[in-house]
Amino acid sequence: MNIERENSLKSSYIIHDISKFTHLDYPDHLAAIFWFSSCNMRCDYCYNPEIVFAKSSEYSLMDALEFLKTRVGLLDAVVLSGGEATLHNLVEFVQEIKNLGFLIKLDTNGTNYESLKELLDLNLLDFVALDYKAPQYKFTQITHSNRYEEFSQTLNLLISSDISFETRTTLHYDLLNESDINLIMKDLKQRGYKGNYYLQKFIDTKSNIGNLQNPHYDFNPKLLSNDIKIHWR
Repeated sequence: MNIERENSLKSSYIIHDISKFTHLDYPDHLAAIFWFSSCNMRCDYCYNPEIVFAKSSEYSLMDALEFLKTRVGLLDAVVLSGGEATLHNLVEFVQEIKNLGFLIKLDTNGTNYESLKELLDLNLLDFVALDYKAPQYKFTQITHSNRYEEFSQTLNLLISSDISFETRTTLHYDLLNESDINLIMKDLKQRGYKGNYYLQKFIDTKSNIGNLQNPHYDFNPKLLSNDIKIHWR
């Protein structure tokens, strides 16, 4: 590593927290999670408001790399999560992670197409988990952003690439109903998506951006179509 890159990594305090071990977040691999600060969405159900609204971060990119050096041979992979990791310039950091021999999974909302494309073009990712927040007509309501077209472009990029990836939707029954999920699955099928689609049930952590509680409405899985096979989390 040259001095210029080392200094850049040392000065980039953009990691809010490090989860030193998980066997759940990267399929079939033991991994660490780097939680990147800030996000370009404000999803009501988000349970990481302290990360989304963080004014400062605990760890530099170099701190994270120094930690990984102690886990060579013990962990298989690293998960880049957040917040939204692609808001930051990840290329040099991810290259150093790959040099240590780790697989890399990216959790993303898919709204930074150029950033993700660069990482894919450089073969720096091994797995991507893409959040499909809502069907187009509800996208802004759910995310408080106007970035559906960017997300759509990223989804098409991933489908056309060779990268292993999954799509997932966080399900709060007051925000998304059975018709909404059917619209998402219909869209995935029409685009030619062949991967796994996960529905993640909302977890009431007592701390989320929209101050949501457990939903008032029921959700009937029997009303869901079979356009795409659903996996529940």
